[in-house]
Amino acid sequence: MMSGAVLDWLLEKSDPGVRALALRDLLGAPADDRQLLAARRASVRASPVREILAAQAPEGYWVKPGPGYAPKYTGTVWQVIFLGQFAADGGDRRVRRAADYVLDHSRAPAGGFSASATPGGLIHCLQGNLGAALLELGFGDDPRLRQALDWLARSITGEGIAPNTDKTAEVRYLKSANSAPGFVCSANNQRPCAWGAVPALDALRRVPPRRRTTSMRLAIETGVKFLFSRDPAAADYPMGWASKPNGSWFKFGYPMGYVCDVLRTAEALVGLGYGRDPRLAKMRELILAKRRSDGRWDLEYDYAGKTWFDLGRKHQANKWITLRCMRVLKGMGVTV
Repeated sequence: MMSGAVLDWLLEKSDPGVRALALRDLLGAPADDRQLLAARRASVRASPVREILAAQAPEGYWVKPGPGYAPKYTGTVWQVIFLGQFAADGGDRRVRRAADYVLDHSRAPAGGFSASATPGGLIHCLQGNLGAALLELGFGDDPRLRQALDWLARSITGEGIAPNTDKTAEVRYLKSANSAPGFVCSANNQRPCAWGAVPALDALRRVPPRRRTTSMRLAIETGVKFLFSRDPAAADYPMGWASKPNGSWFKFGYPMGYVCDVLRTAEALVGLGYGRDPRLAKMRELILAKRRSDGRWDLEYDYAGKTWFDLGRKHQANKWITLRCMRVLKGMGVTV
């Protein structure tokens, strides 16, 4: 049983995006549920989706045409990521226009999502974030997205991609961005990057099991092994230049850009069926320790002043964080 008061709070019609995901993920509403569909449709008329769409250019981009990684966090790719995270209606013409724009302008020639639309901008954090968002928005059948997800999986396993030292290969890793199999990234001083692994797994877990390719299954296995190579609650994964994990790991935030919190690690692993794995015991304790006396959770990290919207004040109860925590705990078999 879940707390009735907290669940009622999440189901309020004033926040249709939260309501839609609570109906689906906490109450098990099917995809064709009338209340769920109504909430998704209402999301585009409510904050924060309303503010995002109000800033969109008629062509489908934000701020300026092009790949859309810059500026953070008002550029095009970020808005598509946020639209997915806020459960926007994927059938809305503005949302579809945005998705089409990214699928046409934010991919490298080999198909993967790229910050620069070139091989030098292929980073797993962006690929995972966009892949997860577009799947959430209902674009799973789009061949452009399927190609991007295929590249994401193969860039993790190394299948069909030559080392960055092989200058004669038509398709190879570069020394910039993802530079080798297994989440290695130049942004992490050529070491495996957990802030790339978590979004990548978050995207691949959303592909229905029957539609996962062999490459996707191997990539998921690689990612799970990597995330469990350390205690996920400690997040002491390879650090390129630092001597301890970035403090942002331990601040529950929303929406999610390239920075990950440990809650998102839990979301990815729980979403893949590892909710009752004993290796997540400390994660469960950490999440419960942050729970307020009223059964809600606070917003601890945000992008205030950097986005088109305001998601609420830090250090106050937040529906999105509460939804995330309750969803993970449900997957862990914990009653809250």
